[in-house]
Amino acid sequence: MNYTFIINPNSRSGKGGMVWEIIQPELLKRGISYEYYYTNHIGHATTIVDQITSDGEEHNLIVLGGDGTLNEVVNGIRQLDKVTLGYIPSGSGNDFARGMKLSKEPLRALETILSPSEIKKVDIGLLSKAGKDRRFAISAGIGFDAAICHQVAVSKYKYILNKLKMGKLSYVFVALNRLFHDPTVNAEVFLDNQSSRTFKNVYFIAVMNQPFEGGGFKFCPKAKADDHKLDVIVVSSLPRLVVLMLLPTALKGWHTIVPGITILQGEKVSVVMDHPLAIHTDGEPSYLRNAISAQLLKEQLRVFT
Repeated sequence: MNYTFIINPNSRSGKGGMVWEIIQPELLKRGISYEYYYTNHIGHATTIVDQITSDGEEHNLIVLGGDGTLNEVVNGIRQLDKVTLGYIPSGSGNDFARGMKLSKEPLRALETILSPSEIKKVDIGLLSKAGKDRRFAISAGIGFDAAICHQVAVSKYKYILNKLKMGKLSYVFVALNRLFHDPTVNAEVFLDNQSSRTFKNVYFIAVMNQPFEGGGFKFCPKAKADDHKLDVIVVSSLPRLVVLMLLPTALKGWHTIVPGITILQGEKVSVVMDHPLAIHTDGEPSYLRNAISAQLLKEQLRVFT
């Protein structure tokens, strides 16, 4: 069996390159057939994978990077059902690995790929906004959570904290800043063929294919990547101090019992805000929009687990 590794050497401020230095000797020692590609700019993984999968053949693609690299790879695949995906996490958030219960230890993650106990078929979401589509494997969101992704992407603190092995704190610092400075909005949510629901003073809406986003926040505890459903969390009509106090409870998924936290589930969701807000797919920021829609693709992706 041949494996193609897509490596982001700069993930988590250079950790990706160090992880590959652990993985490659093991591949050579075991006589594994492989090829590898380094990414060197934003969007490069998508271009590489698009070229690899353009032949219409079966491929085993192994992502060595963070959730952002994984998102780029998923968006480059021509035919999802012709690819089996492996993941060796080396990012700051690693929510895909967390949701799929994959090891974050490099050699254990490699062993899962080479000798999987199961090859799971997982759903892939599609976010549409202003006529443009982007796939997501973990989640997509609009509002507070996406604004955090935007700011963390350009924050100098993320680089410094990653070097100190405290990368998650960059999300905490940014979250505190955005929580008390960003305005709330009103939103209409359309789920499947049901009537719309109106929410006032919305902080954010996240459409989840996995339980976790943002480096371990279990926003939709019951979300499953293979149930053909999207879970949606709406955070609205709460004082900012209450939202602040709820954030630690979201790490355990205990926040869902609080009024103002609404969890929905469906095959397709559309959101219309009365003011444009930040958007993200798998933590990768996009332009401000006031309307998005999300659904699951018919094709599923095979994953080594």
